[in-house]
Amino acid sequence: MPIEILMPALSPTMAEGKLAKWLKKEGDAVKSGDVIAEIETDKATMEFEAVDEGTLGKILVADGTEGVKINQPIAVLLEEGEDASALEAVRPSRPAPPPAAQPAAPQPSPSVTPAKAGVHSESGFAEARTGFPLSRERRESAGNDRIFASPLARRIAKDKGIDLAAVKGSGPHGRIVKADVEGAPAAAKAEAAPAAVPAPAARPVPEIGPRYTEVPNSTMRKTIARRLTEAKATIPHFYLTIDCNIDALLKMRADLNAKSDAYKLSVNDFVVRAVALALRQVPAANASWTEAAIRMYEEVDVSVAVATPGGLITPIVKSADHKGLAAISNEMKELAKRARDGKLKPEEYQGGGFSVSNLGMYGIRDFAAIINPPQGCILAVGAGEQRPIVKDGALAVATMMTCTLSVDHRVVDGAVGAEFLAAFKKLVEDPLTMLL
Repeated sequence: MPIEILMPALSPTMAEGKLAKWLKKEGDAVKSGDVIAEIETDKATMEFEAVDEGTLGKILVADGTEGVKINQPIAVLLEEGEDASALEAVRPSRPAPPPAAQPAAPQPSPSVTPAKAGVHSESGFAEARTGFPLSRERRESAGNDRIFASPLARRIAKDKGIDLAAVKGSGPHGRIVKADVEGAPAAAKAEAAPAAVPAPAARPVPEIGPRYTEVPNSTMRKTIARRLTEAKATIPHFYLTIDCNIDALLKMRADLNAKSDAYKLSVNDFVVRAVALALRQVPAANASWTEAAIRMYEEVDVSVAVATPGGLITPIVKSADHKGLAAISNEMKELAKRARDGKLKPEEYQGGGFSVSNLGMYGIRDFAAIINPPQGCILAVGAGEQRPIVKDGALAVATMMTCTLSVDHRVVDGAVGAEFLAAFKKLVEDPLTMLL
């Protein structure tokens, strides 16, 4: 029997995805473990491997289709010995369409004579009670402009072109009868309506503002927007800022880079290492919030923000406190490359207990980053620049780097955040301690 291939859930947060590309075509043989398609999740483009063996009989979802729900059939696999005729019996399950809106049940109208049915105004209900139409004055005072006339009077008025609104009724309660219409003066006849003048063609209204091109939002961009909005709306941020003298760090970086071609250390590698060691010294900052409890992480996993064409992603340096500068540097280069190529695995960017965002390479002096939920802290790192300082009572020039810690006040108190920054500053300004 043909096997349905379903849209996989490639990450815990994935509800739908984009079928970026089929790597197999209809009629191709498929073995278990073969990569048959590329799926774009909320953070990366991942390869989708087949579980069963057979022949790809029919593709149900074309390349580039967005919004494909998880567990929705995307293709049909024919088992050994089956041919295309077996596809005729396949009725792939599709997501159920939303139920069509049912028309509202008609409301029972009041018990009235046929001539009065459908009257819902105040005067209509009064007529239902009395069985007679109201006078013209009472109709007007009740806000009902319906004209009451006998069927014969209406037919005569229609034949003669008389406007019943200009005729005064002489029947019971002001009802218009035959005699009223037959004796109506010529002035009561409806004037011929002037010929309709066609409206001039509408001219397109020019748009105000600069011209633009719309770029459709990718799944990744939508996820980033949703999570950042959630973070700013629900997390009580507060901010702590500190300046670090990095002259000694820059000298050590230059010395170490000159010793080997196996690595190329950056300032950010020192920052990640210093953050990891500071978290080991102040474990209360390595935590996140849940409604039931505060989670205190036992491992020091540092997420590092990386800019990609699709948006920001945070690959994780796991157990960063147990890795040296060279290991952190090489691992970050590999993670950043695969992040830009959209090849990260979910476990490589989901999780982490603390984030680092560095814009120093763009010349940004200082900024405040948005916390990456569910983490409790993120450190924003600015550019190292020469500034005047007071050293040993005298004015001097030093290379200073401003760092701002964004803190979730539900998890980390001000004193804990300050303690973490003090430990971080000491490590950065005395980089030899990072080698111990």
